[in-house]
Amino acid sequence: MREILIVGGGYAGFYAAWKLEKKLRPGEARVTLVDPRPYLTYQPFLPEVVAGAVEARHAAVSLRRHLRRTRIVAGTVTAINHAHRVVTVRPTDGETFELGYELIVVTAGAVTRTLPVPGIAEQAIGLKHVEEAVAIRDRLLTAFDRAATLPAGPRRKKLLTVTFVGGGFSGVEGFGELLSLATALLKRYPELHRDELRFHLVEASGRILPEVTDRPGRWVVRELERRGAHVHLDTLVTSAAGGHVTLSTGEEFDSELIVWTAGNGANPVIGRHTDLPVDRRGLVVVRPDLRVGTDEEPVPDAWAAGDDAAVPDLASPVPGARTVPNAQHAYRQGKLLARNIIATLRVREPKPYAHHSLGAIATLGLGRGIFQYRRLVVTGLPAWLMHRGYHVLAVPSWERKVRVLAVWLTAALFGRDILSLASVQHPRDAFVAGGAAGPAGGEARHAHPANGLASIAQVLPAAGKVPETR
Repeated sequence: MREILIVGGGYAGFYAAWKLEKKLRPGEARVTLVDPRPYLTYQPFLPEVVAGAVEARHAAVSLRRHLRRTRIVAGTVTAINHAHRVVTVRPTDGETFELGYELIVVTAGAVTRTLPVPGIAEQAIGLKHVEEAVAIRDRLLTAFDRAATLPAGPRRKKLLTVTFVGGGFSGVEGFGELLSLATALLKRYPELHRDELRFHLVEASGRILPEVTDRPGRWVVRELERRGAHVHLDTLVTSAAGGHVTLSTGEEFDSELIVWTAGNGANPVIGRHTDLPVDRRGLVVVRPDLRVGTDEEPVPDAWAAGDDAAVPDLASPVPGARTVPNAQHAYRQGKLLARNIIATLRVREPKPYAHHSLGAIATLGLGRGIFQYRRLVVTGLPAWLMHRGYHVLAVPSWERKVRVLAVWLTAALFGRDILSLASVQHPRDAFVAGGAAGPAGGEARHAHPANGLASIAQVLPAAGKVPETR
């Protein structure tokens, strides 16, 4: 029986394993998947998790629930030695060990790209995982609660200031959804005023949403600015130390919430800890049929797809183009990868990957969106409905589709859920404190933003009210 090892449980890895389970004959091969998380994150839903439009657990798909014939190993692959058909695995607990294989599938995915900007590692939160989306939402809601008890001044102004760094799809969608949530919250906080909200989107290039053309991109900027946002193009964040943001234009302001979405970087295990061929960006070199190597120098028994693979884009008119690292390509590559592996096991020729884009679509907040397919551009409510329709169909499994639809229907009937459970990130605080007040200034604790969690500061209100616990 052949041993197939899949490195990474993202879109490409999950769909490859899922399709292999369905197509492999009994005794033909055994599949093992290694990933530190027990679930696939459906990243297009993260902006809606930020806004509370999708429950956090519904944006994640359990690997063990759906991959019933795949061996799941909870750990991180730290090195790939394909010459000896072995990988090094660092488990969540216990000692590092080696795992052998006969055929490897590399779908480790990209990682958040960070830059050495002072304060970013200590202050910023990413938007790549469910935990981060939940932390961003809870931190905003907690900031509103705290700001409502303070008089107008620098501290209140900082609490109501949000900064997103990066104008790609993840940044713009997260920014638009959080702005929509913050604006809707104002009617629940009569102590706060619309002109006190400060939302800053900082992008290093001269435009946002590079997947759409210039004119729709400019429309998105105007739409965000019409809603009160400040969009800084051709601008860098030079410092965020202590939450004090300094821009390359010289502008400075204090920001309680800083979200870093400035692009993805190559997975370090692929870029530096493997003997598989990689390009100058640290991506695995693959052929159009997703086998590792080139036509002149193929690598036997090695496959790759997704964000950490340099997959030739056969649908592009540009010579040498590579597919864009997004969900639309990753899950299609994962399914083709499974079919091609089956084909080679049965001595048939694999097929090349060629997919013509279905267009670019983004949500900009409740009832707002943009869609572009070639010269066709749709904006506003129709685009937002198209976004929801497409992604509820694309999220894996009918179980998840039904759960997401149920939450959307509930929200349509009863409105947004504005409950914050920030204290759940430190569940022992109430137990340890035993009802005692926190430190001076009302701040009970600050979490560790460098770990991707929001800082928690609970204000103990007067009149005997108790801080929220779970």
